[in-house]
Amino acid sequence: MAQSLSYSGTLPPQRLNLARHCLEGRSPEKTALIVAGATAETLSYGTIEDLVLRMAEGLRREGLEPGDRLLIRMGNSLDYALVFLAANAAGLVPVPLSPMLTAIEVNRLVADCAPGAVAWDCTLAMPDGVRLVDTAGLRKAPRGAYADTAKDDPAYMVYTSGTTAMPKGVLHAQHAIYGRKPMYQGWYGIGPDDVMLHTGAMNWTYTIGTGLCDPWVNGACAIVYTGERDVAVWQHLAAEHGATIIASVPGLYRQMLKSGFKPPPSLRHGLVAGETLARGVRHHWTEATGLPLYEGFGMSEISTFVSSSPSVPVRPGSPGKSQPGRSVVILEGGLIAVHRSDPGLMIGYWKRPEEDEAVRHGDWFAGGDVGRIDDDGYVWHEGRANELMNAGGYRVSPLEVEAAMAEHPALTETAATELMVKPGVTVIACFYVAATLQDDAALAAHASARLARYKQPRLFIRVPSLPRSANTKLARRRLRQDWETAH
Repeated sequence: MAQSLSYSGTLPPQRLNLARHCLEGRSPEKTALIVAGATAETLSYGTIEDLVLRMAEGLRREGLEPGDRLLIRMGNSLDYALVFLAANAAGLVPVPLSPMLTAIEVNRLVADCAPGAVAWDCTLAMPDGVRLVDTAGLRKAPRGAYADTAKDDPAYMVYTSGTTAMPKGVLHAQHAIYGRKPMYQGWYGIGPDDVMLHTGAMNWTYTIGTGLCDPWVNGACAIVYTGERDVAVWQHLAAEHGATIIASVPGLYRQMLKSGFKPPPSLRHGLVAGETLARGVRHHWTEATGLPLYEGFGMSEISTFVSSSPSVPVRPGSPGKSQPGRSVVILEGGLIAVHRSDPGLMIGYWKRPEEDEAVRHGDWFAGGDVGRIDDDGYVWHEGRANELMNAGGYRVSPLEVEAAMAEHPALTETAATELMVKPGVTVIACFYVAATLQDDAALAAHASARLARYKQPRLFIRVPSLPRSANTKLARRRLRQDWETAH
């Protein structure tokens, strides 16, 4: 095991609140946020902070106490982000959920984390028997104050797929906001005059972090979009509002290229994360726009910790180098590991002590990604030690997909895996064993009732049997290799 080299970046103070760190002390009249969509809003730092503190007080008046979990079951709206920050400002633990989750999935998460309440905007299905907070009235509360939280107090929790059929909660502390500081110059190259356009939905921590919190800590302006998805909107927003940085995922950059995206003169570069960036996408983007794409590599447990940037030249095929202050090494077996002193690292998995133990390697945290570091310090990602799939930036457990599909009465065995259908494009596929060939539309309907859209298989493939190892373990990799060889 490598020598212990601890985090050397700026360490957080003992008393720290994430929302306060993002909003307090900014110029109150300066534009903090531009919201585009069905309705357009431009909000100053003073307005954002006032709304957050009013909503925080509203949550307190609902009887919620510091440390309570607050699930956020809302559509893609400005209030989604405000509720997240307000819950943190009140000392609660916001748990952002994807609007794509079904009521069945939400019910399982409610049972897992036992929230004090669910913030609900009345637009999405909810299971019975849960306490709801109608978010419409929160803005009407009087202005409250930030909770006096400590750096190690819980700040928020996100659910991510793991090695079981049930998603696991990743619990982060208030100090996670300090763990983002290495990204500011180690990935973004951001300053107070920047305008950050993020293409993600509000529920995603990539959007909340890169799209909102990080620009605000730096006194910059953020642009988010809450309307219907239309690839042409990004060029319009970038040009209308003078975006200097755009942040997205590889798949959307590919779509923008196909739509003929033309960057405005203000745009300096793009940020990309969520899944591996294919060399072809990077090459075509740079060729078409003349702008670099800086890739970030990370995970829900720590966000990004490896990246290229204006100061770290792009090396195609590598996401870049470890960000300034972070300590990243390769452990036995090729595991990519981060020193556990890094303030960006999670507190741990929610009520999963065995999974906490599995990612601890002495002084190091390793989440299952494997790779190598070359002599120049560039990290080369070579896949995952487990079978987790990646769907548009979301990690998806094959076990969760298999469990949902196994509920179909005609299927006797199921196996889920990623398939590369063309260079740089992968989809989730469900291989199944059944007495007769099943209708794909019926199988898709079965999946849509039980799984969020990003978890649903896009291909259904009947096979006579599923390959297994000598100890009867399902060999998903062999399924994938055989299909890709045949196609």
